[in-house]
Amino acid sequence: MRILIRIAGFAVRYKGQMFAAWATLILSTGFYVTIPRLLGTAIDDAFSNTDTGRLLVIAGLIVGATAARGTLQYANMYLAEAVSQKASYSIRNALYDKLQRLSFAFHDRSHTGDLMSKATVDVEVTRMFISMGLVRSGQIVLLSIFAAAIMLTIDWQLGLVSLFFVPVIAFRAVTISWRLRGIWRRAQDQMGVMTTLLQENLSGMRVVKAFGAEDHERAKFGRQIARVRDTTLEAQRTQAANSAFMQLIFWGSTGVILWFGGRAVIESRVTIGELAQFILYTSLLVQPIRMIGMLVNNFARAISAGERLFEVLDAESPVRDRKGAVPLPKVRGEVAFEDVGFAYVDQPAVEHVSIHANPGEVVALLGAPGSGKTTLASLLARFYDVDTGRITIDGIDIRDVRLGALRQAIGIVQQDVFLFSASVRDNIAYGREDASIDDVMAAAKTAQLHDEIMELPEGYATVVGERGMSLSGGQRQRLSIARTLMLDPPVLVLDDSTSSVDAGTEALIQRAVAAVVRGRTTFVIAHRLSSIQHARQVVVLEKGRIVEIGAPHDLLTKEGFFQHIAELQEGSVDLFASPVDSTSLPEGRQSS
Repeated sequence: MRILIRIAGFAVRYKGQMFAAWATLILSTGFYVTIPRLLGTAIDDAFSNTDTGRLLVIAGLIVGATAARGTLQYANMYLAEAVSQKASYSIRNALYDKLQRLSFAFHDRSHTGDLMSKATVDVEVTRMFISMGLVRSGQIVLLSIFAAAIMLTIDWQLGLVSLFFVPVIAFRAVTISWRLRGIWRRAQDQMGVMTTLLQENLSGMRVVKAFGAEDHERAKFGRQIARVRDTTLEAQRTQAANSAFMQLIFWGSTGVILWFGGRAVIESRVTIGELAQFILYTSLLVQPIRMIGMLVNNFARAISAGERLFEVLDAESPVRDRKGAVPLPKVRGEVAFEDVGFAYVDQPAVEHVSIHANPGEVVALLGAPGSGKTTLASLLARFYDVDTGRITIDGIDIRDVRLGALRQAIGIVQQDVFLFSASVRDNIAYGREDASIDDVMAAAKTAQLHDEIMELPEGYATVVGERGMSLSGGQRQRLSIARTLMLDPPVLVLDDSTSSVDAGTEALIQRAVAAVVRGRTTFVIAHRLSSIQHARQVVVLEKGRIVEIGAPHDLLTKEGFFQHIAELQEGSVDLFASPVDSTSLPEGRQSS
C-alpha cells in the first residue's frame, strides 16, 4: 500500500484536475443509478394504468439522465487520462534526473536495458494505475454504495440477499492481488532482462556478425522472451480464473434474487417495478464486478512497477555535494593525490598513491591494464570518491567543491569515445550550448580536424550517426579532443587516445595534443611512449601501487618498467634522452 500511496503522490500534484475528475465521476454515477429507479417507477405506472403523459415524462427523464451521464463520463475519462499523463511525465522526469545524478558506482551494477525498461514499461504501468485505479476505480465504490443504499431502502431483507456476495468478492480480490503482485514483479524483471539482451545485441551487432553468432544470439533471446511469455501467461491465467469466479458469483446471486424477489412480490412486500429495480441494480453491478478483476491486476502490476522505480528514485549516490560545498575559485592547476586508496566492491583498485603535479605540468600514467590508471582519472573527476587519503586542486579537497564546478575544471578525453546521433557541430559544442560556430571551428582546428570536417557532405552540419560510426577512429578521438577544448579546462585527462589508431592518425592526434597541453595540468594515460613525449613526470603503476615515479630521462637510467618499455618500442629512447624543453611546445591555454 505504501508504494501505491507514493505513486498517488505524483498525481496529487495536479489537484485541480484530480478534483474535477472525481467531481465528474460522482455526478455521472449519480445520474447512472437514477435510471433503474425511473425504469422501475415506469413499470409500476404501466401496470397501474396511469395515463401515458406520466410515462412520457419518465421516458424524457431517462433520456436526459443518460445524456448527462454520458457527457460527464466523457469529461471524467479525459480528466483521468490528463492527470495520469502528467503524473507519468513527472515520474519519468524524476527518474531521468536521478539517473543523471547517480554516481558511476550505481551504473556499474545496473544494466542499461533494465533501466530503459523501468523508464518505459514500468512508468506506463504506473500511468495506467493512476488513470484506472486511482481515479476511475472510484466508480466501483460509488456504484456499490448507491445501489446498496437504494436496495436496502426498498426492502432490507431482499437487499441483504442481493448484497451477500460482495464480501466474498472482496476477500477473493485481496487474495488474488497478493498472488498477482509476485507474478507481475517476476514478469517485469524478466522484461528488464529481455530489454538488456536486445540493447546489447543491437550495440554489439558488428561483433555478432563478425563471429557468425546470429543463431546463438537468436536462441538466447528466444529463451528469454519465452520466460517473459510464460510468466505473463501465468498472470493472465490467474486473472482469467478470477474473472470467471466473479461471473459465477454474480449470476448465482441473480438466480437467488429472482427466487426471493418473486416470493416478495407474491407476498406483496415489493411491487413488480421494485423487483425490476433489484434486477437492474444487480445488473448495474456487473461492470464493477468485472472491473474488480482488472483493478486487482492493475494494482498488483502498479506495486511491482513502483517497487522497481523507487529502487532508482530512492538510491543514494555516494558521490554528491557535501554540505557547505563551495564553487571552485580560479584554478591554477596544482593537483595532488595524497595517499589515495580506492576499491571497487571490496576489490582494491589503487593503494597508497601519492602524486603531485605542478600547474601546467604534463604527468604520464603508465602500467599494464588493470593497474589503476583510469581509476585515478575517475577519482580526480569524482566519478567515485576515494576510500582513503584525499585529492586536492590548488590545495582544496575536491570533496569540498561543488561537483558541477569541479567537472567544469577537468576535461577528459576518453579512450572509448561516445558521440551522439547529432551533427558534428552539436557534438563538439556538447556542454557549451552558447558556443558559436566560430568557437566550434577554432576547437576543431586546434584538434587538427577542421579540414576533414569540411570534406564531409554537409560540413559541420553532417550528422555523425549512432555512436559516431560514420567517422573513423582517429576522427572520433580528435572530435573528442575538440569537445573537451570547448570547456577550456585548466586540468586535462587524456585516456589512451592513440591506442587504436595507425601511425599517420597518431601523428595528427599528437599534434592536437601538443597544441592543447600547454598551460594545462595534464594527465596522459598511455601504452605507447610516443603519446607521452611531452611528459615532465612519469608514474608507473602495478596492481594499484606506484612502482616508479620521476622524470622520463631519469627513469631511462634505471632498470625498471619504463626503461624496458622504451627499449621494446623502437625509437622511444630518443624521445626521452634529455629533459623536456617546454619552450618548444606550441601555445595553448595560458596558465593563470
